[in-house]
Amino acid sequence: MRIVSFLLVLCVVLPAAAEPFMPGQTLDERLVAQVTASALAFMAPRTLDVVPVWQLALWGLRGLTTLDARLAVEVREGALRLTAGARTVAIRAPPGPDDAAGWGEATAQLVRAGWDASEAVRRAGTQGVLRSFFDELFNHLDPYSRYAPPAEAADDRIRRAGRAGIGMQLVRRDGDFVVQDVAADGPAAQAGIRAGDRVLGVDGQTTRRADLESVRALLAGPEGTPVVVSLRGRDRRTRNVELTRALVPPETVVATRVGDLLLLRVTSFSSDTGARLGHEIVLGLAASPPPRGLVVDLRDNRGGLLRQAVAAADALIPNGIVAMTLGRDPAATHEFRADGADLAHGLPVVVMVDGRSASAAEILAAALADQGRAVVLGSSTLGKGLVQTIAPLPDGGDLLITWSRVLAPLGWPIQGLGVLPQVCTSLGIDTLNRQLAALKHGESMMTRALQRHRSARAPLPPAEMLEIRNACPAAEGRDTDLLAARTLIETPTAYTAALLGPAR
Repeated sequence: MRIVSFLLVLCVVLPAAAEPFMPGQTLDERLVAQVTASALAFMAPRTLDVVPVWQLALWGLRGLTTLDARLAVEVREGALRLTAGARTVAIRAPPGPDDAAGWGEATAQLVRAGWDASEAVRRAGTQGVLRSFFDELFNHLDPYSRYAPPAEAADDRIRRAGRAGIGMQLVRRDGDFVVQDVAADGPAAQAGIRAGDRVLGVDGQTTRRADLESVRALLAGPEGTPVVVSLRGRDRRTRNVELTRALVPPETVVATRVGDLLLLRVTSFSSDTGARLGHEIVLGLAASPPPRGLVVDLRDNRGGLLRQAVAAADALIPNGIVAMTLGRDPAATHEFRADGADLAHGLPVVVMVDGRSASAAEILAAALADQGRAVVLGSSTLGKGLVQTIAPLPDGGDLLITWSRVLAPLGWPIQGLGVLPQVCTSLGIDTLNRQLAALKHGESMMTRALQRHRSARAPLPPAEMLEIRNACPAAEGRDTDLLAARTLIETPTAYTAALLGPAR
């Protein structure tokens, strides 16, 4: 396809009788130009594979066809055309192949022509047109790049940073609103509120006959604003506590003592997950008697911030590579290294994963396994080893673009392969028992599969990836996972045999 670099004024060919506009709908043509130009300029140098600006734009413009099947955009005979069936609606010269601003303007002009000619496009509105543009564009890229509209982007930002509130979780119990959990270092914890306290009122409003969501809404509010909470403590005394709302990162690490094990459940990787994991390890080891080993539960953990996975690894790996990322943009290529201290002081560590463990969870599991610091137990993980970078757009939305691939410390790709555990629990209890029995004698039934997995290098054909993963098929976590983890920690021979394996 030849792209003509000179610019013509848009020529709109209207039908004799245009369809009526939807009342109240207006097109913000300038916003469409700004958003699409910003997106194209950001994407072109960063996508994993080289895709020129003109191709990205044409993919996006096909979003008009998804709104109205009569509309089609193409470059033909040196001209950029919008047609409605056999009729040409608009025609102009294409901008230069790498002119993001020019293609943003061209997109806005063709959208205007489509808007004037199609009730379906008008019905979508400006935001619907933008969403259709990006949905169609991203159909041609990887499954993780996406456009987040303004409202969704705002929610995502809040989720990453934490919601403004007082840092406590409520449950409804016997007609009362009971504090179930208090975030460490949050306003509630600093004010002395403890689990088991009952909330009687908020800012003078009684909570009697209220529903749980209404009470939560009363407690939430803009960052820095005051709120007065009426409480009845476990000693039956009532008191009023004035607090200042703050952004409290979500609790992503929950520590539980299970017999002589310290179980650390990590639900996701947000802004302080690494620090929270380190804190819970130190706190757990200070208990009397101290635990014999640690179990890090990453099952059903869909991931989050890459750097928090690195920070979490830093709490257990004193030095060495945690992960490597490779991309076209020099800023996307990086080697992440641990440079902290082993806060567990060499205690045995078992990491539990399943088929829903993804992204940052896989990075942490891979690092601990490759560096010989933990035994990974469970099933093959999801295999999301692509990293996204985020760009704010002029409409308040966000653009999330995949710009690098993640490699484990030993060089194998996480994308598609996932993490293959050293002890597989997804093949049934009989197979698991045979594995544990072999490990007690210093032998691993997963050796050959792990050797093949760890020696894999990108790019890999999908069929080969599937064959490697089938050594331990992805599955949901099982009740036997924790029992198997306990067996490993309580049996040093078995733990060592699983830990060393072919990688060491």
